[in-house]
Amino acid sequence: MVGMSPITGLHPRLVVEGADAALEFYTRALGATVTERYTGPDGRVVHSMVEAGPARFAVKDAGDGDPAPTGDGIPVIMSLDVADADTVAERMLAAGASVIFPIADHGYGDYGGRLRDPFGHQWLIAQRVEALTPEQIQERVG
Repeated sequence: MVGMSPITGLHPRLVVEGADAALEFYTRALGATVTERYTGPDGRVVHSMVEAGPARFAVKDAGDGDPAPTGDGIPVIMSLDVADADTVAERMLAAGASVIFPIADHGYGDYGGRLRDPFGHQWLIAQRVEALTPEQIQERVG
């Protein structure tokens, strides 16, 4: 059996069309605070973090292989923060997961990838490898 790696956090990523409008809605409707917001070169939100009381969740614009909900679809990506992305990915693959995006260095402080479990759910495995300021992250993703 592949070694254990501590999980350091878990939060859902909500994929939407119109992330800025969604962030405004969550701010008004839930009294939430947007604590992170990063955009790609096209201006679309590639990641934002929302805090509403003790709850945390991410919001992003559709794209890059992430569809927004249509009809009965419910695109939620589970973002699993871990101490060792390779070990967690190996364990998930050994248990029957498949690769969507391979584990790799993303240049914005995270090392990880995305897997699909045997039941169709997507898991973003992320290991923080570099402490960056919000400005540095935006510079690297934009």
